[in-house]
Amino acid sequence: MATTVRRAVVNLPAAPLGPENPLPPLRTPAAPPVLDPRDRADLPRDMARQLGHRPLRTVLPTRLLDGYGRERTPTVLDAVVIENARLRVTVLPGLGGRIHSLHHIPTGRELLHRNPVLQPAAFALNGAWFSGGIEWNIGATGHTTLSCAPLHAALVPGPDGSTMVRLWEWERLRDLPFQVDLWLPDDSDFLHVGVRIRNPHEQSAPVYWWSNIAVPETPDTRVLVPADEAWHFGYDQALTRVGVPEAGGLDHTYPLRSEYPADHFYELPDDARRWIAALDADGHGLAQTSTDLLRGRKLFRWGHGRGGRRWQEWLNGPGDGGYAEIQAGLARTQLEHVPLEAGAAFSWLESYGPLSADPAAVHGRDWAAATEEAAARLEEALPRGVVEEAYAAWLPHADTEPGEVLAAGSGWGALEVLRGGYRLPGTPFATAAIGDQQSPWRELLEHGTLPKPDGIPGPTPVSPPWRDMLETADADPHTEYHLGIAQWHADDRAQAVRSWERGLECGPAPRWPLLRCLAVAAEESGRADHAADLYAEAFADLGGPGAGDLAASQEGTALLAALARETVEAHLSADRPGVARALLAGLPAAIRERGRFRLLLARALVAEGDTGAAREIFDAGFEVADLREGAGILGELWASVSDEPLPDAYDFRMRPPQE
Repeated sequence: MATTVRRAVVNLPAAPLGPENPLPPLRTPAAPPVLDPRDRADLPRDMARQLGHRPLRTVLPTRLLDGYGRERTPTVLDAVVIENARLRVTVLPGLGGRIHSLHHIPTGRELLHRNPVLQPAAFALNGAWFSGGIEWNIGATGHTTLSCAPLHAALVPGPDGSTMVRLWEWERLRDLPFQVDLWLPDDSDFLHVGVRIRNPHEQSAPVYWWSNIAVPETPDTRVLVPADEAWHFGYDQALTRVGVPEAGGLDHTYPLRSEYPADHFYELPDDARRWIAALDADGHGLAQTSTDLLRGRKLFRWGHGRGGRRWQEWLNGPGDGGYAEIQAGLARTQLEHVPLEAGAAFSWLESYGPLSADPAAVHGRDWAAATEEAAARLEEALPRGVVEEAYAAWLPHADTEPGEVLAAGSGWGALEVLRGGYRLPGTPFATAAIGDQQSPWRELLEHGTLPKPDGIPGPTPVSPPWRDMLETADADPHTEYHLGIAQWHADDRAQAVRSWERGLECGPAPRWPLLRCLAVAAEESGRADHAADLYAEAFADLGGPGAGDLAASQEGTALLAALARETVEAHLSADRPGVARALLAGLPAAIRERGRFRLLLARALVAEGDTGAAREIFDAGFEVADLREGAGILGELWASVSDEPLPDAYDFRMRPPQE
C-alpha cells in the first residue's frame, strides 16, 4: 500500500483556550530552574558551560494563555493523517503540530498515549499546554510557547517520490525559524521526522529542543535506553548523578515504582546509537531513535503518589490509564541551551515506530541484557545505517518549496522576513500572512510611525531592530509603552521605567497600560506598597470614563480578569487583605466565581484571620484551572485553615510534604 496523506478531523471533549492575556508578560510565570554554581564543579565541561546559558527573564514577545477553564464540550479539530499499510499517523497542525496518534495497523496497538480529552493546563512557558502524543519543544527550558498555537503546514515532495508533511513556524522567544518534516515510506513501520532549526541572524543564538513522547503507563511499563548512568532532577531543583537502572534501592526505569515525579536524563556513551523505548509486560511498545546530533534522552515520570495521580487525572480526565514521557533532546539535560552560530543550522532525523522484544530479557534483573535485547530488536526493525541513509536522503529536500497548503500559522515570521530580508528556502513566510497583530509593526517598519490602537494595545516585538525603530519613532504614550517593554526585555529596566513615566507625561491616553508596567517594575524592585498603589490607580483607570463595558467582549473580559488578579495579588503582598477582598467583591460574578479568584478570596480571608470563612471555600469546592506545575499554594493554604490531611482534590504536591 502506497503512503497517503489526507485531511481529517479529530473529535475530542475540549476546554476552549480562550483569548490571549492582553497584559505583556514582564515576568516569567515560573522561574526557570537554576543550579547553584557550586553544584556545577563536577559536571562535564560542555554540560556545565551550557547550564544556565542565557536563561529567560520573561516570555516576551509572546503572550500568556491563561483564559481557559475546566468545562469540556465536544470539539472538532482539524487534522492531517499520514498512512501506509503499517502505520497511521494523526497530526494536529493547529495545536503545535502535535502528533496525536501513532497507530500500528497490523497489531491494532496505539503506540502513544492518546489523550481522550483536550484539557489545557499551565505547563507551557506561556501557560496553556495539553498532554499526550508527540510534541516539538523549541525555545527555552520547558514546554514551548507554541504548544497550543497553529503552525504552517503543507505538502512537500520527499525522498524516493514520497510526499512529506512540512510543519514550520518562527519561534519568537529565540527569534528562530524551524521546520519539522514528516514522512512515512511505503510499507514502513517507522515514521521519519526531519528537523531543522536555522539562525538567520548575525549573532549566535541559544537553542533548546526536546521531542516529548507520551507513552502509555502501566505497572509493568519499562523504559529502556543504552545508558548506565543518569542525571536525576527532582522538584528540589538538585541535579544528581545516579546509576541506571537502580538508585537508592529502587528501579526507576519502571515509572510507577517511584512515588514522586522526577526527571532522569540519561548519559549515553558517545559512540552509542541514540534511542529510547518504552515496553509493556509483553515486551511491546514504542521506540524512538535518531541521528547522533540529538544526543539527549530522558524519562519523566509522574510516580504513584497522590499528587502525581491527581495531575494525571487533571490532564487526562478520570479513569484514563495515565502516561509517562520519554524524550530526546539536543543536550544532556533540559537545563542546557546549545549555541547556534550566526548563519548556521542544526538538523537531524528522528524515527518512531513499534518495537517488540523478549519480555523475559526486558524485565529481567540484568540491565545490560535488557538493553542489548531491545537494541538488537531495534537494529532488526530499523538498522542504524538506514536512519543515517534516510537523513542523507532527506537533507536535499529540506529546501524544497511547499506545495498544497494544509494549515496556516502566525504572521510573525512574515513580519520578520519583511524586516530582515531573510532567504529561507523551504519555509516561506508570505507577506500575505501578516494579520491584525503584525500590521501596526509593518507600518512602523515602512513609514516610521506606530499607529495608535483602537482599544487594547497589541503585542510588542522586542528584538534589537524593533527597539531601535521605537527609539526613533515619534514619542507618544503608545510608543513609549512599547519601547519600555522592549527595553525591559533587554534588561535595561531603569530605562524602561523612564519610558513608561514619559508616556504618562506625553498627553491624554489610557493610563492603565503604563501604570500596570510601572507597578510590575515596583514589585520587582521590592517596593510592595508602591506597586499596590500603582495597581490600584491602573485598575481605577481601566474602569474609568470611556472604558465602556469591558465584560461585553472576550478580550475585555480577559483584560479585566488579568488586571484584577494582579491587583489583588499586589494588595495581598502589601498586607492589604481588606482592600483585596473589596476589589474581589466588586468584580462581575463570572470572574469572581472562577477558581483562581476563589483561591484569592481564601488567601485574603486567611490574611485577615477569618480561617473559618476560608475553610468554607475549600469545603464548597473549587478548581484553579491555571494551577502551575509544582505550585504548592493549595497545600500551604489548606494548612492554614485545617489540621486535617489535604483532600485528594487539592493534592497536587510534587515532592514529599516534609521538604
